[in-house]
Amino acid sequence: MEETGFLSRARSALQRYRESSHWAVALSREILWLVAVVGGIALGLYLACGTWPAVVAVESESMLPHMQVGDLVVVVAKDRFGEVRTLSEGAATGYEKFGMNGDVIVYRPNGAGTVHPVIHRAMRYEENVTSFQGHDFANPHGGYLTKGDHNQLYDQGTYYPGIGYLEPVREEWVVGKALFSVPLLGYPTLHYVEFAAVVIVLMILYELWTGRTEKAAPPAGKKPRRKKR
Repeated sequence: MEETGFLSRARSALQRYRESSHWAVALSREILWLVAVVGGIALGLYLACGTWPAVVAVESESMLPHMQVGDLVVVVAKDRFGEVRTLSEGAATGYEKFGMNGDVIVYRPNGAGTVHPVIHRAMRYEENVTSFQGHDFANPHGGYLTKGDHNQLYDQGTYYPGIGYLEPVREEWVVGKALFSVPLLGYPTLHYVEFAAVVIVLMILYELWTGRTEKAAPPAGKKPRRKKR
């Protein structure tokens, strides 16, 4: 009986929540719906692409002219649609991606998960790299040598704030490879706090406006009284 009573109260509370016209309750319903939609899209992308994150936004001009700031890039697992092909391999076979030979990979610099992943082209793969671009590596190992299409220098041997000198990209540091990009759609993710704030403010204003409209409307079946002259 207790369980039945609890379920009954829970269903009653859920029904009141769903049918409430209070603006704050209505706003919370809209936010939950938005979260559910975004979560469903994220899950679908993960299942389709086989990697996480499945989309990244271009944050700098290092990949110009083939990728612009604010582009939203769809990322797939590194072995999806074939293994990663470097620029040197692409030049030998004629394989191109984003306007040049070879794949563009998304990787975590030195394996760090505390900074945003880097999206640059895989130039070639080297075994046991001891030094590169004038920098000696304390723990030599093999990996991809990468570079932005717009950059003069390779990533490896250059200094990355908060990480140190970048090492060749190990296989396990590769998040995935870029499949295609969509212009401008990455801007909301680059400014997600501001974007979320604007969306929430607009939703609040909408709920307040619809609430006032409902209050001002005459009850169903009643006609507004005409003023006597």
